[in-house]
Amino acid sequence: MEIASRPVLSVVSNETGKVVREEPLPSVFSSPIRPDVVSEAHKALAKNRRQPYAVARLAGMQSSAESWGTGRAVARIPRVPGGGTHRSGQGAFGNMCRGGRMFAPTKIWRRWHKKCALNQRRYALVSALAASALPSLVMARGHRIEDVQELPCVVSDNVEGLKKTRDAMVTLKKLGVGDELEKVKDSYHIRKGKGKMRNRRHVKRRGPLVVYEEDRGIVKAFRNIPGVELCSVDRLNLLQLAPGGHLGRFVIWTEGAVKKLDALYGTQETPSSIKKDYRLPRPLIANADISRIINSDEIQSVLRPVRRPPVPPPRKTNPLRNKGTMFKLNPYSKITRS
Repeated sequence: MEIASRPVLSVVSNETGKVVREEPLPSVFSSPIRPDVVSEAHKALAKNRRQPYAVARLAGMQSSAESWGTGRAVARIPRVPGGGTHRSGQGAFGNMCRGGRMFAPTKIWRRWHKKCALNQRRYALVSALAASALPSLVMARGHRIEDVQELPCVVSDNVEGLKKTRDAMVTLKKLGVGDELEKVKDSYHIRKGKGKMRNRRHVKRRGPLVVYEEDRGIVKAFRNIPGVELCSVDRLNLLQLAPGGHLGRFVIWTEGAVKKLDALYGTQETPSSIKKDYRLPRPLIANADISRIINSDEIQSVLRPVRRPPVPPPRKTNPLRNKGTMFKLNPYSKITRS
């Protein structure tokens, strides 16, 4: 596994699995990586996909219970009327009662959605794209990319014309993604908890994300492979590039999609030609080696010398009262004192 340290990308053929040509590295892959921005943006965007839920409006309140009042040595909670059954006389309505309503019943007019600034969303997206080009972050997220030649992984545009899933599987194995697909297949299991009853019975790990420029059949070819997700380069999504707010998603790019990144996001000097007045964010420091900066001649020449704490003057003591001072002045006094 190699990182594209050179300013070029290797384009791999989907038929032979060999490098056929090289393309310049888009500037978005050198953007600053900000896990804090990605986490906050993901937290806000993930809330916009929630479906409102609430308990029934009259749940736990469908009883004609009334309080017995005071003076009967029982709690003043409303009680079910009647007699002759176990239910009569039982407490009702309260959240501490069997069959009662919950405390603060949930309502559908909760504030489900959360706003996220446009620039924050874009900053998080380019950070996730830059992190997808670092093998250490991709492997730390759990992807099996030991057999992948290089990151970012770029495949020729012929893959966009595939229409059969078996052809897509052959292409992925030639790219070295076989172990990744096996990982997803082995992770398929039944969900823990109540989600099994709510149409979320099975869970599995995330696999590679395939980013394409034009759909000429690639969606139908790849969409039924477990763990594989697809996304158009024009509609890149932070929820797919950083699932759970964690950086390092394994992304497979088509050649046309990579070529379009500079037009979409521009560079640090030239603005994007598609997004109005947008430039890539600049890193806070160009050199991350802080010790090298501090020890440079330019910094050391203007630093003031280190301030030493003042040395206290010697303390004068009376040797007639201080035995330690007397022993220093007259060692023979130890013998005479004893």
